[in-house]
Amino acid sequence: MTQSTATVIKHSEYISPTRRTVMGIIFLALSLGIWALFSRTVTADMQTTFGLYPGGSKVVVPDWVFPSLPMLNVLAFVGALVGAYQLARGFGRYTNTMLGVVSALFIFGFLVWGASDSSLNLAGLLKVAVVRAVPLTLGALSGILCERSGVFNIAIEGMMLTAAFCAALFGSLTNIWVGLFAAILAGALMSMVLAVLAIKYKVDQIIAGTVINIFATGITSFLSAKFLQKYEALNNSGRFGTWDVPGLSQIPFIGPIFFSHNLFIYAMFIFVIALTVALYYTRWGLRTRSVGEHPKAADTLGINVNRTRYFSVLLGGMMAGFAGAYFVLGSVGRFDEVMTAGRGFVGLAAMIFGNWHPVGSLGAGMLFGFADSLASKLAILKVPIPNKFLEMGPYIITMVVLAGVVGRGQPPAAGGKPYEKE
Repeated sequence: MTQSTATVIKHSEYISPTRRTVMGIIFLALSLGIWALFSRTVTADMQTTFGLYPGGSKVVVPDWVFPSLPMLNVLAFVGALVGAYQLARGFGRYTNTMLGVVSALFIFGFLVWGASDSSLNLAGLLKVAVVRAVPLTLGALSGILCERSGVFNIAIEGMMLTAAFCAALFGSLTNIWVGLFAAILAGALMSMVLAVLAIKYKVDQIIAGTVINIFATGITSFLSAKFLQKYEALNNSGRFGTWDVPGLSQIPFIGPIFFSHNLFIYAMFIFVIALTVALYYTRWGLRTRSVGEHPKAADTLGINVNRTRYFSVLLGGMMAGFAGAYFVLGSVGRFDEVMTAGRGFVGLAAMIFGNWHPVGSLGAGMLFGFADSLASKLAILKVPIPNKFLEMGPYIITMVVLAGVVGRGQPPAAGGKPYEKE
């Protein structure tokens, strides 16, 4: 190993003493929270029951029943050990991983506390979390396709809403497959509007995206009130049915959670894998990332910067269109005004949380979907916490991430900057 290579590896594993101390304090604070907030409020005779069978599998898994207090104490103790080791020696490059572990301990402790002397269908909770992660993850992938090429796309919300309207209308007039194609085409057309404004006319990309969002909200609301609400036959597209993956869907606990869904859930995982391979292991991906990082250098190597950006924005719009189709064809089977409810913006947050990487965005989408799913369960558990506070969780986490607690994000260096060929 050469000296320069060793220096690079050593630098990649280096964690400053201040950061090591801060992360250790955070670990200990989360562990203390498990003990102070959860352990101290339960009694020794309380038991927690977790349901491990969401339905859909021939193999029925019995409920997991255990004493609440000992489990909470174990979680707090393990978290404290991790925090103490972080303060003493540190985990190096695995610090962020251990932050995820301690955070998972805290969340699990919250579930144990919430279900003490009660029951919670854990498998059902996780299955709903996967479903609710779909539009967020697909929206994040749309943002990645655009921003990796250097074009900021905050118009994902408008693209998704327009696509949802087209899916409902054309799906009702013909069939759901035509509705899906119409939604993807609608997203593509909206993305071309953004691309022309941002690339050809060099309009500020934030302003261009905002205009598209406002236009989409207005036109879909008007057309919905004028036609879809008046003629019910135009707003009854139906939706894709559930398809069980043979064999895999029968795996106890895991099978129904991941392998008993409709088209959109499977497509989400396929798109994450495909986009990761395309961006990081193909010539197209290298060129796309190069025009987003240093377009002048890419131009000198013969890469057509603007054409590459047009194509990436088009793909991003098609992804947003597919995400918009989910709201109608994968969920409720009809269009309602402003039914995306800001999930395009949450998808952007998932993209930033995932550091502009498809796999990271999937993880962020799952986390946001889990928080959304859990918020709907609080009323059942009778937890004395308003569900709105839990719904704030993903956004608070995003602000913490943006503040640099888990490391600095690395957006494309040329993002949002129009390129002018010299």
